[in-house]
Amino acid sequence: MSTKIAIATEDGTRISAHFGRAPYFEIVTVSDGKIVSRERRAKAFHQTHEHHDHHHGDAAHGDMLAAARDCVAIIAGGMGNGAYAFIQSAGIAPIITDEHDIERAARAYAAGTLPNRIERLH
Repeated sequence: MSTKIAIATEDGTRISAHFGRAPYFEIVTVSDGKIVSRERRAKAFHQTHEHHDHHHGDAAHGDMLAAARDCVAIIAGGMGNGAYAFIQSAGIAPIITDEHDIERAARAYAAGTLPNRIERLH
C-alpha cells in the first residue's frame, strides 16, 4: 500500500525549519518502505519581512494545508501550536523532526522510526 507524505521544504532537498515559511511541499510516496515517487507542490506560506502582518488562524492554516490534503502526514522542522492543532483536526499527522534530509525522513516515517519532536512547537 502506498502512503503520501508532505514535507515542508524551500528547495526540495532539505526539510524547512518552519512549516509556515516553506513555499513548497515535497510530496513523497512510499510503498513497502521505499520511495516510489516525488512531486513538488507550491503551498501558501508566510512572507518574512518587517511589514508583514502574520495571519495565524484557520483560514491561513487551511490555505497552507490545501496542497497536502491527500497526504497522511506533514513533516517540518518546526511549527506553531495552532498549525499543529489544525493539521491534526484535518486528520493528518503533523510531525516535527530534527532530520534535515527529505528522503531519510520519509524512509524513517515509513518505518515508524521518525520521532515527533513536539517539544519544538511554539
